[in-house]
Amino acid sequence: MAANVSVSIPVAGFKDVYEVGAVEKALQELSPSANESLRTLYEKMLRAGGQRFTVKPSSLPQMDALFEDLPNFGEVLEDIRRQLALCVDSSDPIELAPVLLLGEPGIGKTHFARRVAGLIGTGFGLVPMSSLTAGWILSGASSQWKNAKPGKVFDTFLHGEYANPVMLVDEIDKASAEGQYDPLGALYALLEQSTATQFVDEFVELPIDASGAVWFATANDAARIPEPILNRMNVYRIEPPDAAGAARIARAIYREIREAHDWGKRFPQALSADVLEKLVPLTPREMRRVLQAAFGNAKIAGRCELTAEDVDTQRGSRRQRIGF
Repeated sequence: MAANVSVSIPVAGFKDVYEVGAVEKALQELSPSANESLRTLYEKMLRAGGQRFTVKPSSLPQMDALFEDLPNFGEVLEDIRRQLALCVDSSDPIELAPVLLLGEPGIGKTHFARRVAGLIGTGFGLVPMSSLTAGWILSGASSQWKNAKPGKVFDTFLHGEYANPVMLVDEIDKASAEGQYDPLGALYALLEQSTATQFVDEFVELPIDASGAVWFATANDAARIPEPILNRMNVYRIEPPDAAGAARIARAIYREIREAHDWGKRFPQALSADVLEKLVPLTPREMRRVLQAAFGNAKIAGRCELTAEDVDTQRGSRRQRIGF
């Protein structure tokens, strides 16, 4: 399904994401009564400088593992591979069209975006729209407000090393616009390259060039997303995997958990058939929760190998229907 090619995403150059001179001027013009956090932020911007790396692939990156571990994301992976191929033999940095992943809760949409961010290697910013502070999480809140701070977009560019980070707007359909402020309003500009070059965070009040960001969003229900946002994104319906695909996902999650911990080295590299059989009916989110508990169950029982009795599928699925 995917070409077997080597990984090679070198630095392509540098880009100024904000003007240091403008920051210096803004700092000098702050009144003595200005928000002290804003003053500190301007000073931090000056120390960090406005220049960030831009990267591009010199050859198509290795994607076999993604196709293998995420079998129900094949369509979007193919499109990403085609877009990456376009900039291989050019001086252009990585450029991917904004992507919306639609599907049931727990199906692996957020995990997929994190894996793609790891493939690209330009950093990752998470914008959880189900958060209580989601109204200001994209574009920040005015420094006139108590406890105000910059939004996640500006924060990712300031603290990251790259001018083209992956930004994930998680659960975009959970954003509430009941008040006067539209929490998704900033996306209208951010998803268009021509306007993203002058993105202004409400706390910082200085423009940054966010046009290099690679945008992903996840949702369960497209009907709750404004049409202008949908029109700016490539929309993919992610279906649950079949039995064979679910088995591949379970093996991948087992490997990931095992390899992420020192204690994992004591467990075998592969799952047994009886454990795999119990995991296959679960969603990827449930698989992860059940496997985490199963490792602990096995250890308490004095074993360094999972058995079917360690896998409590009731524990993994009891929250499945609550609030979603």
